[in-house]
Amino acid sequence: MMKQITFLISSLISITLICALDSRIKVSHNDKTIFIPPLAKFFDPFHGFWQNAEPIQQVPSLPEQIEGIQDQVEVSFDTLMIPHVYAKNNHDLYFLQGYLTAKDRLWQMEILTAIAAGRLSEIIGKKGLENDIEHRRKALKKAAVTFIDEADKTPGMSEIFSAYTEGVNAYINSLSYKDYPIEYKLLNYQPEEWSALKCGLLIKSVANELSGFNSDIEFTNALFLFGKETFNQMYPELIEEYHEPIVSAYQSFTPLEVGKPHPSGFISSTVNKTFAYEPHPDNGSNNWAVSGAKTRSGNPILSNDPHLTLMLPSVWYAIHLQSDDMNVQGATIPGFPCIGVGFNEDIAWGVTNARRDVMDWYSVKFKDNKKDEYLLDGKWMPVQKEVEKIFIRDQGVYTDTVLYTQWGPVVYSDQFEGENHYYALKWVAHEPSTELEAFYKVNKARNKAEFEEAVQKYSCPAQNFVFASNQGDIGIRVQGRFPLKWKEQGKFIMDGSLKEMEWNGYIPTQHNVEVFNPEKGYVSSANQYPVPADYPYYVFDPKYEYYRNRRINSLLESMNDITVEDMEEMLNDNYNMIAAENLCFLLDEVRMLEMSKEESAAFELLSAWDYNYHQDLLAPVYFEQWSHDLSEILWDELVETNLPTRLPTDIVTFNLLRNNPEFELIDVKTTTEKETVNQLILKSFQSSVKKVKEWKEQKDHKDWADFRNTDLQHLFNLNPFNIPIKNGGNHHIVNATTNEHGPSWRMVVELTKDGPHAKMVYPGGQSGNPGSPYYSSMVKNWEDCELYEMKLLPKGSKDAFVANTNIIQPKK
Repeated sequence: MMKQITFLISSLISITLICALDSRIKVSHNDKTIFIPPLAKFFDPFHGFWQNAEPIQQVPSLPEQIEGIQDQVEVSFDTLMIPHVYAKNNHDLYFLQGYLTAKDRLWQMEILTAIAAGRLSEIIGKKGLENDIEHRRKALKKAAVTFIDEADKTPGMSEIFSAYTEGVNAYINSLSYKDYPIEYKLLNYQPEEWSALKCGLLIKSVANELSGFNSDIEFTNALFLFGKETFNQMYPELIEEYHEPIVSAYQSFTPLEVGKPHPSGFISSTVNKTFAYEPHPDNGSNNWAVSGAKTRSGNPILSNDPHLTLMLPSVWYAIHLQSDDMNVQGATIPGFPCIGVGFNEDIAWGVTNARRDVMDWYSVKFKDNKKDEYLLDGKWMPVQKEVEKIFIRDQGVYTDTVLYTQWGPVVYSDQFEGENHYYALKWVAHEPSTELEAFYKVNKARNKAEFEEAVQKYSCPAQNFVFASNQGDIGIRVQGRFPLKWKEQGKFIMDGSLKEMEWNGYIPTQHNVEVFNPEKGYVSSANQYPVPADYPYYVFDPKYEYYRNRRINSLLESMNDITVEDMEEMLNDNYNMIAAENLCFLLDEVRMLEMSKEESAAFELLSAWDYNYHQDLLAPVYFEQWSHDLSEILWDELVETNLPTRLPTDIVTFNLLRNNPEFELIDVKTTTEKETVNQLILKSFQSSVKKVKEWKEQKDHKDWADFRNTDLQHLFNLNPFNIPIKNGGNHHIVNATTNEHGPSWRMVVELTKDGPHAKMVYPGGQSGNPGSPYYSSMVKNWEDCELYEMKLLPKGSKDAFVANTNIIQPKK
């Protein structure tokens, strides 16, 4: 009997252990719940995470046959593991692009589309629910469907999506559990089939990241709190004293008429809600091109560095695509076909974000709690309802009903606080668009005329396309689909019961500004106000750049005999114009202060500083902390409110302090007396020096790189996969690296008659696998701004740059 009991107990323990090892384990601690993957599968030496470790010298090899291609394809990998694809037709070209991108970045592709589609809860459980509700209410999936439907109307575009999708799925279908990227194993789920819709979700995710700025709510609150006169001083639309537009003179045209402004059409109350996710406020970029008249070789040179979130796997994936009708190389969005930034044999192009307000909000009044009808011009209009079922891992289904009006989906509803409970979204990204056609044609363009024709197919998110060619042309075009608005339309939340608050259509594409081959010999953009002050259409964004653009123009204006190496050095320029224009003013205000030892040392250090934010300097730490404390003291009314607002920009802050000392908000709200500019500067100087002293005493803090504390963070912020970096720069500096944001791709291309001379680097590597040496292989060079050569290698090349070559046949 005892033996039977012992056997039974042993059996139960074994069964329990087996079940535990084969199931996710829920662990709760301090009100936090985490899930541990099935331990048996995860630690299995033949199938688990051990299989994700790659030997340092391993060069990728591809199957000798792949089902789905139509003809023989050659794929070479260079020493950076950039694939060079040589196909006899475009189907096979885009098939292999999809296959190779999935091979290196599958999990990244899938998780980004899951976020955009509002399906994150299926993977991580209830923690993803807020994201999913938000993205479904913003109708990103609906916008992606519209995008794919529009592509189907353009000859050849659906074939590109189809080929790319077939390639991704061919790779997915070749996988077993041991081959899965490690994130699938950690999160205990598996890849699902790719689709053209997912390509659409990615491009709409980019639109959300670059055009989804939500200033309407913040400005509505600020207007209510301070009144129109004070608001205009805090948030001017254009500061003409510092205005250096992308295009200084526009081509002559007869502008369309715009209706009269309706200032009474804005709501007159505060709103206490913003999105759970907001695009990074510093999303932007630099680009420029110089003509042969300013270069040593006599050839045009182009440069570009898009500023995006610094993450691993990297935002970009590099590839070279060659078929009978194209030969192009550059950076791609993992999961989307064609090349977004790059060069071919004849031209090079790059992009910066063309900031413009293309997202507006309307308050909506429903007839009753049924929400079947809403008010519009005195009539009750029917509401379209769409039920969204959100599957929550291990917890069932959450059902949300999205309400659609003439304006768009109601994103904010009565579950949120506020006097007006319902706000509908109107957004250019919801409209039909043809970005794939634009990139496809740019990839093939051979000259200025073909480039101009191609970029006009591009809509959202709007971009400043810079261009150079081996025929000697340079140029830049502000391209996007821009709403035709009366002055201040969409700057605040609008009354959705008035039809007159509708946009007046769109600015004609031919009225977008551009300049080619200017006499000054260069073009540039850095997210600044794009047009001259007399441009006839209303142009608005809450955060136009006023520093990087002027620094770039100043450098280019002063430079001659320019080389590729000069452009590399310029990408790493750390000069801070905010400090250059304002530090002397600040120091003069504290010069007579009876200083402590630490304050005196800080004063002397700042007085001798050359305004560069190099990584090994301490002076930038003092200036940055001082500027921060000064801004928080000055704008304490905004810092302390519970309402969503935004601080005025740095250029506004310093302009008010220097030129308008009687401005009503120059005061500390919590004191009885009204402080002066001098008192605010003194107080902020003393507090900042004290904070820097305390910071220096922690660990081994000593310089700007330590203070800024930049990390390349894994997309899911898995700490073991994060990488700390040390370099210079900051926002409003050409090298616009902050603690989590910066140049996501640096590229310089010289266009010669013998072919392009191209260089690039990005923060990461080609592989999305943390166990691969190519996960972070370019990070050190990116830190030091040392670019790698990129070559349009010919088919069958024996160049030392080639690591290996694979010949792939169709599988019979």
